[in-house]
Amino acid sequence: QVQPVESGGGLVQTGGSLRLSCAASGRTFSSYVVGWFRQAPGKERDFVAAISSSGAIIYYADSVKGRFTISRDNAKNTGYLQMNSLKPEDTAVYYCATKRALVGDLRPLSYDSWGQGTQVTVSS
Repeated sequence: QVQPVESGGGLVQTGGSLRLSCAASGRTFSSYVVGWFRQAPGKERDFVAAISSSGAIIYYADSVKGRFTISRDNAKNTGYLQMNSLKPEDTAVYYCATKRALVGDLRPLSYDSWGQGTQVTVSS
């Protein structure tokens, strides 16, 4: 398994941008699906985006389509989530997760390893 570690969160104004990174240990990162999830206080952990091991297949939640971009650099064992046009409702703890199962299974429980999360706060 690979162990993901997120970074890049912070405080930003409405309309601003942030880039989250997901650095993963292990030599087999290129075999793993990378997913991003978020959890606001008092709410469930929601799917945000996922990318297949090769990067060829990508999924987005409807709420972030056109604003967020998921990508990965297998040579650097790192995944990314570029977040543009941020809104206050994007405020949450963002988690990176990895798995070797199907990228199309968007459920959090389908993922094996999770990072500790990084806080994203969008002020109005």
